[in-house]
Amino acid sequence: MAAGGSRFARVATDEECQQPLATLDGRGWLPASVHGLDVLCLAAGGGWQSILYAQAGARVTVVDISTEMLRQDVAEAERRGLSVRVYEGSMHDLRMLADESFDIVHQPVSTCYVPDINAVYHEIARVLRDGGLYISQHKQPTCLQIVERDAANRYVIGVKYYHHGPLPPVGDTSYREPGAVEFLHRWEDLVGGMCRAGLLLEDLREPCRADESARPGEFGHRGQFVPPYVRMKARRVSRQSAETRKAPLLWTP
Repeated sequence: MAAGGSRFARVATDEECQQPLATLDGRGWLPASVHGLDVLCLAAGGGWQSILYAQAGARVTVVDISTEMLRQDVAEAERRGLSVRVYEGSMHDLRMLADESFDIVHQPVSTCYVPDINAVYHEIARVLRDGGLYISQHKQPTCLQIVERDAANRYVIGVKYYHHGPLPPVGDTSYREPGAVEFLHRWEDLVGGMCRAGLLLEDLREPCRADESARPGEFGHRGQFVPPYVRMKARRVSRQSAETRKAPLLWTP
């Protein structure tokens, strides 16, 4: 898909690089400056997030499972005279990265491709410094439960909420990537797993993909009925305070 010019493999433009933080963050979640901060672009190869963060002065590391996407990060960084460090690997195993080595982890939609989102969260919590920021976007479970659009243009839920294992092929592929193996993560893991890993949720948004003028079968039409994504802002809890909360309370009469 990257070699074929997928819209998800688009490098940052000159115009976007003029105001890189504004391009990355339309919600005010990032600090006013990332200059000198260590940023991990997780499962975010392709030359977009990495280039924008590097342009803003951050020290950038990219981890992605796609060699082709990482090539784009390296090539675009070299073209712009920027420095980007890349590693090929899966988001659930970051053993190549040291504990508490990042101030920000930025992750676009990608956790739907791994069976265990909790393993991803634990790795993110491990590599984040205390107070570090985790910005992520995920597919909502209901989005992945849709199997078809009926004759009345209603979207049919046909995958069980407690489905285990890879998702089955479906007729409605509006928000499914062709040839990809995907997994449904329930809210107790999407949000609860994040909290259990030591990441404090600070904000949650549902990007609107509804378009009243869209025709049945188009992204915007389905977006009127089922929100496809959720964006979350979380922060690494102080390890010392986390240990304090785990300690038993002593009561003295």
